[in-house]
Amino acid sequence: MSSGAYHAGPLAVQERVGVRDLAEHVGRSIGAGIRDVAAAFLGLQPHLVVGAADGTGRMWASLLTGAPGFVRATGPDRIAVAGGLPAGDPLEEALATAGTRVGTIALDPRTRRRMRLNGTLEVTGRGFAVRAEQVFSNCPKYLQQRHPLDLAAEGAGVVRRGDALTPGQVRAVRAADTFFVATTAEADGADASHRGGLPGFVEVSSPTELAWPDYAGNAMFLTLGNLAADPRAGLLFPDWESGALLQLSGRAETEYGADGERRVRFHVESVVESVHPGRLRWSAPEYSPHLGSTTR
Repeated sequence: MSSGAYHAGPLAVQERVGVRDLAEHVGRSIGAGIRDVAAAFLGLQPHLVVGAADGTGRMWASLLTGAPGFVRATGPDRIAVAGGLPAGDPLEEALATAGTRVGTIALDPRTRRRMRLNGTLEVTGRGFAVRAEQVFSNCPKYLQQRHPLDLAAEGAGVVRRGDALTPGQVRAVRAADTFFVATTAEADGADASHRGGLPGFVEVSSPTELAWPDYAGNAMFLTLGNLAADPRAGLLFPDWESGALLQLSGRAETEYGADGERRVRFHVESVVESVHPGRLRWSAPEYSPHLGSTTR
């Protein structure tokens, strides 16, 4: 990193928005160590979102699932993940390749807590491990609360691939209240982050273009900073109630309005829709109280 926790991309966005001092303060929470409370949190989670580039350089965000304990801290700067991705997932090969730069986020819908850990992948006998380079927690802002139901009993693997959204996929994106975004900044590694809002906050203008508002957050601007340096991005839209996933890969840029509004516009290049057995299903959401006061 060129300046503490941040490379040139986030620094430029922070300067543009006028939050450098706040970002510098918040950035002190980013470290390479996994604290005891973070290790305990990871051990309780049934999900882990992982962002990385595939063999062609496209960015994707993928979802790993397992019984609590499938993700665990095995040292002060290392986590181990048992198992891997279902066959056909865009990152199946990348997560079996040593040296892959990955960003991860563990999000608990029950408690509205989340934790991010970015680093370099190691292949293990039971799955993979990540040697941490950045570890930090985020506030619960814009996280919807959900409660676990049961496992999806049936699945069909990858059910559709394409280079544009189908009408059904457009409806799914417009109905989404949560998605995850994977970005990168070359030598500075990969990052996976969360975006939440009321249904409709992601707008679809065509089968190959969508956009969402950038709400006021923690002032780090890691996602927008990465996009300023490298436009590649991967989006993951989970269907919480069925267990299905919609994964998009493409390129994105940030649009800055004269009144301080920010929007991210995403151009779809590749689409994967999948349904797999064994994924945890969740209840309908209790929306974040912060969504009544979002700043656009």
